[in-house]
Amino acid sequence: MDTTSDWLDGWRLSPLVLPMLLTLCDTPTRAQAVTDPAQIDRAVAEFTGAAIGSPGGARVPTDPRLRLVACGGPLAVSWHTSAKTAVQVECPGPTSWRIFIAITPAGSTASGTPAAKPAPAVKRGDAITVMVRGPGFSVQQPGEAMEAGAVGDWIVVRTARKADPLRARIERPGLAVIPAE
Repeated sequence: MDTTSDWLDGWRLSPLVLPMLLTLCDTPTRAQAVTDPAQIDRAVAEFTGAAIGSPGGARVPTDPRLRLVACGGPLAVSWHTSAKTAVQVECPGPTSWRIFIAITPAGSTASGTPAAKPAPAVKRGDAITVMVRGPGFSVQQPGEAMEAGAVGDWIVVRTARKADPLRARIERPGLAVIPAE
């Protein structure tokens, strides 16, 4: 029995190549288990003590299209930021993964708009100090606020008349910080 055939003007299809090509055409026979996004929502709500959309809870439910490998153990949940604006959800199992969930700040509504606008710490046009802060260093220079904002807000600042505008977080009145991590 001849197991080879002429192919494309003299190219020969070897009987050893055929099984390798067939495996490329094979479809997966079993579906891979995934973590239910509702399980992530429950873990975040339990950790924060607040429901989705409420102050202190997740801003929105986890996207149901998310396909993360099923976690073999309990989900590990911790604060991702010291400002408590994001939660880290991690699967410590053999096929680990990690995602970050945005949190609705306390004092905000479900739509993300502030319930009561705090007084601005910096007004547009104010002379401020712009500081770049990183691990073990900080550099500062005078600048100007290009917009108003309260403590904790990110605003546009400029360090010189012809300099490109930068985004910085207001740390206190008169001081805006650009973190360098």
